[in-house]
Amino acid sequence: MNETIDLLKNHRSVREFDKGKDVSESEVATIIEAAMAAPNWINGQQVSIIEVRNPKKKAALAEAAGNQRWIDEAPVFLVFCLDFYRAKLAAEKNGSQLQVVDDIEAVIVGSTDVGIALGSAVIAAESMGLGTVPIGGVRRNLQTIVDLLDLPEYVFPVSGLVIGHPGTIPDQKPRLPLKATHQQEEYNAKIQREAIDEYDQTISNYMAERTNGQDSSNWSSKVARFYDTGFEQYAKNSSPILKKQGFHYK
Repeated sequence: MNETIDLLKNHRSVREFDKGKDVSESEVATIIEAAMAAPNWINGQQVSIIEVRNPKKKAALAEAAGNQRWIDEAPVFLVFCLDFYRAKLAAEKNGSQLQVVDDIEAVIVGSTDVGIALGSAVIAAESMGLGTVPIGGVRRNLQTIVDLLDLPEYVFPVSGLVIGHPGTIPDQKPRLPLKATHQQEEYNAKIQREAIDEYDQTISNYMAERTNGQDSSNWSSKVARFYDTGFEQYAKNSSPILKKQGFHYK
């Protein structure tokens, strides 16, 4: 093992921050440089990262993301956007059409590039002793986010990232057993239910210990509930705003 592997395997999402400690501009610049050095499709660099420090704007973003107070409390909030606006300018410069935005491929490419960049940013921040938590809630009230950040066409916010000095560091949440997620040569569907049963018990025990017995819910119940009705706020926003931003996929 080495320090990088140890860092990756020790990841925790932090939601309590030391309000007395700032994150310097040089630290943020280093984090963004690391994120933008990540692999991306055709070197198209379909990602833009918007740094927000203004207290009023952070408070508005926190509310729009579902009243997630850690956005407001931490010193820095980064919003990761899939971005084909530069590709549009490249197309205009070269007399071409930006036909990719009429296909779902643009959303897949942009979201994948954002995910890779976001992961790199998390590791860069944690290597500096900073805490982070990704925020998918930026997609809860998308028009508010688009307006607050003045996003042009072909730019769409995929995820946020809170960055600050940890106030408290939570226990690490267990992951699914590797037999569920690490497949060899072909997908093993037969093992999945057994792995879920095993993981449900692990998560139930973890939650009970973390909440002093007040919550012993398991993984499958939370996932089932969210993907039944919990995602509706996202669903009613994502597709209309994607299309309003110029992504007219069928």
